[in-house]
Amino acid sequence: MTNETTASVTVLGLGLMGRALAGAFLTAGHTTTVWNRTAAKADQLIDAGALLAPTVSDALRASSLTIVCLTDYPAVYELLADAELDGTTLLNLTSGSAGQAREAARWAEQRGARYLDGAVMAVPPAIGTAEAVILHSGPESDFQAHEPALTALGTVAYLGSDHGLASLYDVAGLAMMWSVLNAWLQGTAMLRTAGVDAATFAPFARQIAAGVADWLPGYAEQVDRGAYPAEVSALSTDVRAMGHLIEEAEALGVNAELPRLFKAMADRSVAAGHGGEQYPVLIEEFAKPR
Repeated sequence: MTNETTASVTVLGLGLMGRALAGAFLTAGHTTTVWNRTAAKADQLIDAGALLAPTVSDALRASSLTIVCLTDYPAVYELLADAELDGTTLLNLTSGSAGQAREAARWAEQRGARYLDGAVMAVPPAIGTAEAVILHSGPESDFQAHEPALTALGTVAYLGSDHGLASLYDVAGLAMMWSVLNAWLQGTAMLRTAGVDAATFAPFARQIAAGVADWLPGYAEQVDRGAYPAEVSALSTDVRAMGHLIEEAEALGVNAELPRLFKAMADRSVAAGHGGEQYPVLIEEFAKPR
């Protein structure tokens, strides 16, 4: 493991995120080599001290760690198809699926590269701050070797040796994000019918969301045990409340598709004999393909 916190780094791909990544390395004092198909996108970085590599191969040779941030995995393969990868470490921050990450790891390792896959849980302006969370998965020794440099990007998290974990955490986080936002929009649409604006509802909604978040550790224990005793309420009780939510939305002339989806899944669980168990028993429904 290196303690060198100003090690040289290469960044391939200078879209908004790529430029933010390279900029954070420069700010942290790293010698930063960049390459992009359209070289003009590197102009501001060069003014800030970055080195522009004339070719991808030159960029790879410039550093022991190369960050790849492109539009998709096929673009990664196309870019690196003819490059000499032996001995380099690739950290691929291109968005994709867990399966694509695992296949990319096999592809890179067959060509002699060390490979880490990652996911950026931040918008470009947040890169370089603690609010930017960068997920990493792959061999722990490879992550540890470059962790000092990677901390320039934000809060780094290592998830495990399975290359697909970063992508899985990414989409699981998106599921949480959209679910919370959609639930808030559902409630906001209903309250607007009574003249309550979104700004007025938001603090109450935030309090509810925070309270539900506090349930997660205990509910996670039930999921991991596969046992769901009704310590707070039974699923059958929740189903009745879902019915009330649907009725109220329809009476107000508000779209009820989302609560109907909740209830349809819960109804199936109750029909399967789980009405007396607690809400996390629905994991069994979420785990089924449809």
